[in-house]
Order: sequence, then structure tokens, then C-alpha cells
Amino acid sequence: MHSDTDLISFADRLADAAADVVLRHFRDAMDVDNKLSEGFDPVTIADRGAEQVMRALIESTYPDHGIVGEEFGSVRADAEHVWVLDPIDGTRSFITGVPLWGTLIGLTRNGSPLAGMMAQPYIGERFAGDGKRAWYSGPKGKRDLKTRACSALSDAVVFTTTPALFSPVERVCYDRIEEQARLARYGTDCYGYCMVAAGQADLVIEAGLQSYDIVALAPIIEGAGGAVTTWTGGSIMDGGRIIASGDKRLHDIVLRDLSRCPAG
Repeated sequence: MHSDTDLISFADRLADAAADVVLRHFRDAMDVDNKLSEGFDPVTIADRGAEQVMRALIESTYPDHGIVGEEFGSVRADAEHVWVLDPIDGTRSFITGVPLWGTLIGLTRNGSPLAGMMAQPYIGERFAGDGKRAWYSGPKGKRDLKTRACSALSDAVVFTTTPALFSPVERVCYDRIEEQARLARYGTDCYGYCMVAAGQADLVIEAGLQSYDIVALAPIIEGAGGAVTTWTGGSIMDGGRIIASGDKRLHDIVLRDLSRCPAG
């Protein structure tokens, strides 16, 4: 029987293993494959290799645990503990040399997020949380993470990776929020969520996410004092349309608007 502390510490070992792979390829020549017959969803040797080493480490250390990964699917997904892995969240940034990508390592227990980590090995930063607290380590040392107060949309800094995430009807709903915000920034992938947890921004709005895109980030946001739900206020476990807010008052404001947004 392993304690929650042991399991959370194990995420650092997984992040170290992934870093050894991805740093060999970042800003180096590599082949880029497209996972879609229509559109563009890139994957590289770094994505596949990092997930493989993490999966091997989990299998050798916790063989009864489940694994859900972006590149190699699911095993024992109904286990009590399940690791949810995205070896490179932000592959488009990765293949263009922009360091706004990270390795996402989530852990669920009985179908709910228990802990999560976003590791950015090129910059040397890690953001982690267990839903009750969140913490950071990096070039500026170690510290706890705390979201900042922002109760009005007119004061908010909002992130989305790209408006292309949204369907035409979702884009109308998103634009209505962005037009009221103080500042909007694009291209952030997992970093946007971590900046909300760090008190640098206030809101992330996205759509079309998979579980491995968000499960690791929810305990960080919530541990820092924020909120993460779907656009209708539901669980993030299956991904979909996601709102992450640093201030729960702001979350309620945005939910009232986006909860009325039609699907599709």
C-alpha cells in the first residue's frame, strides 16, 4: 500500500524519464507525422518515446495501476488508480521550437482526479497539485501556487490555445466572453492553466479537449484556489468544453454565459 505522498512523488520520476526523451529532440530536426486524414494533428518520435518510458516505469513500479495515454491508449482503465498521460501537450509549439508545451501527468483514484503535474523540462519548471494545495519549482525556486482575485470579467486576462478549437457556434459564445475581458492571449496550451494557478492570469476557455489534456491540470488549478469544470458546470474527467478560473466568482459569471451555448 502506497501513500498519496509516495504516488505524487512518483510523478516527478515520470517527469524525469519523459524529459530525458523529449529534450533530445526539442529544436532538433525530426520527422512529424499527422494523425488525421483531414486536418493536422502532429505527433513525433518525442511524443511516442516519452509516453513509452513513462508507461514502462508505471508498469514496473505499480503493475496494478491503470494507464490512459494519448499515444498508446488505455490499459486497466477501471483500476482504482489510473495514470493519465500526455507526453507533450502542445506538440505544435514543440515542433516549431516554442517552449509553451509540457508533459502532463495526472493520477485519478476511483474515477476522480487525485493529483497532477505539468513539467516543462526545457525551462526547468514544474507545476503540481493535489486539489488541496498546489506548488511550483523552477528557476525562481520553490513556492506554493495561489490564484489571484478577479471577480469581474472586465478585469480578467483570458487564455485559449486557439479560437480554431471552437465550432462556429462555440466561437460566437467564446468571442462574447473575450470582448468583455481586459486581455486575451492565444497559443498557451497547458501553460495557460498553470499561469492561472500561478496568479498571472484569470481564465482559460477551451473546447474539444480529451481527458489527457485536462485531468493533470485540474488538481493544480483547484489546489491553487481556482475552479475547473465543463461549460455546463460538470466534471472534466471526459474532457470536452472546459472553463478554468482562478476566482470562483469569475467562474460563476462565465458559467452563466457559456452554459447556454449550444453544442456543435
